[in-house]
Amino acid sequence: MKSLIVIISNPLARGSSVRKILQASAYLQKRGFATDVLCTEKKDHATDLARKAVKSAPYCIIAAGGDGTINEVLNGMIRSETPLAILPLGTSNVLAKELSIPESVDGAMERIVSGRLRTVSLGKVRALTGTASISRYFSLMAGIGFDAMAVLGADRNIKKISGEGAYILSGISNLIRYSPDELHFTIDSAVYSGYSAIIGKAGRYGGHFRVTPDADIHDPSFYLCIFKGRRRIDLLRYAAGVILGSHLRQSDIIYLQAREIGVSGHAHIQIDGDYLGTTPAEISIEKDALNLVY
Repeated sequence: MKSLIVIISNPLARGSSVRKILQASAYLQKRGFATDVLCTEKKDHATDLARKAVKSAPYCIIAAGGDGTINEVLNGMIRSETPLAILPLGTSNVLAKELSIPESVDGAMERIVSGRLRTVSLGKVRALTGTASISRYFSLMAGIGFDAMAVLGADRNIKKISGEGAYILSGISNLIRYSPDELHFTIDSAVYSGYSAIIGKAGRYGGHFRVTPDADIHDPSFYLCIFKGRRRIDLLRYAAGVILGSHLRQSDIIYLQAREIGVSGHAHIQIDGDYLGTTPAEISIEKDALNLVY
């Protein structure tokens, strides 16, 4: 009996197409696997599909889409024996870049067939969405403050056409009316203040940028940047520093390693490039939470 591989596809992911999914499925079938393609129909549907798929104990589950799709799928697979694999079809494919997974269909499939099984740690956020609490896992990063506002304001129609351009336009719009509240971050009983933060579980951010360059998805800890400036000119200076790779030398950026982080004050939160909710929040490490094959 052939081993089963389940492919969970987001048909709305930028770069996704029926042709690429069929190409992936055909490649795997030639290598002796049976495949089952499941398509998402709404937000968080991939989580439900993954949660049901692990019950059949497939060889692996492939998240075919961008980082948002991958995040949804992994949230349905926490602590299951089934490994997650990736077919990068999204806007920036940050996790695929972090793991050096090829963006070509055949290259990604070959990595699944011949790759190694590894166990990784994830981040976990407990926060608010409206008046309800929410708990969710992430593999790349959590953004608190300005970048989460940009994610929240990104136009979905523009995102389908220009990808990262939607976030840039949203960021410009939010910069004009930027007036953040002060936030307090509790880390190992010490309290730090700032107006926004990037909490990295992996080294890359937004593609090839490295806001938290020491973060590693295999390491059971976070690295975080707390940005203490609240002016628009401060944000522009931080952005230039990130682009040039010099931001950690700026005196009003705090850079720390942590395993648990408490955030008080009011700000928006995004994880892995998707909007989550608002602070206050608790962010912790979930050690050995997910199996990956790549």
